[in-house]
Formats: sequence, C-alpha cells, structure tokens
Amino acid sequence: MKTCLVVDDSSVIRKVARRILEDLDFSIAEAEDGKAALESCRKDMPDAILLDWNMPVMDGLEFLTALRQEEGGDRPTVVFCTTENDVGHIAKAIRAGANEYIMKPFDREIVEAKFQEVGLL
Repeated sequence: MKTCLVVDDSSVIRKVARRILEDLDFSIAEAEDGKAALESCRKDMPDAILLDWNMPVMDGLEFLTALRQEEGGDRPTVVFCTTENDVGHIAKAIRAGANEYIMKPFDREIVEAKFQEVGLL
C-alpha cells in the first residue's frame, strides 16, 4: 500500500484529504505544519505528500525546499494543494521540486486525476 503524508494546518482539510486518499488505497499520515511534516518524513519517507502552502511554523515552500535536501527526500511525489493559484506561486513550487499543483477547494475527481497524472495511481 502506498503512503501519503497530508500536510495542512486545517484539520478539516486533512480529514477530507484522508477520506479521499484512503478510498484510493493510500495509507495516510498527517502533519499540521511543515516542521512536523519534516520530522515525520525523517522517520518514515512517504510515497506522496499532499502539501498546503500557507501554514504556521514552517510553510509549504520552506518544507519542500528542506525535504528535497534530506536523504531520500527526492523520492516522494509532492502535490501542492493551496489557494495560492497565481502563475508566480505555481512556478516557485515547481522550481522548489513540486510535481503537481491542486487548487482549493478540491474534490475526489481532482485529487484522483492529479495523482494519476504523476503516476501514483
């Protein structure tokens, strides 16, 4: 079973993402900010990361930059999931190592399509 770390400061978003991804046969871990996510990855590197941009402590871009420098940090497929939808933010995310980008709000069809595009399904 593939694993996905859902990183978002909103417990509601984490819960919705968990339900969708569990239905797609992923085992789910959760983190409420980038710092907690990085600690989780150091213990057990996931196959995929669904990542929010705007979070306290360490935001998504800071997390992604740090993740890609970790041993094995190049392996997870990272899908940003955020309200930041301008071209500048998307370009920054891709340059930092994101594999794909989803706009909030999202639903199962969007998540499934993006995860298929990056070869996770």
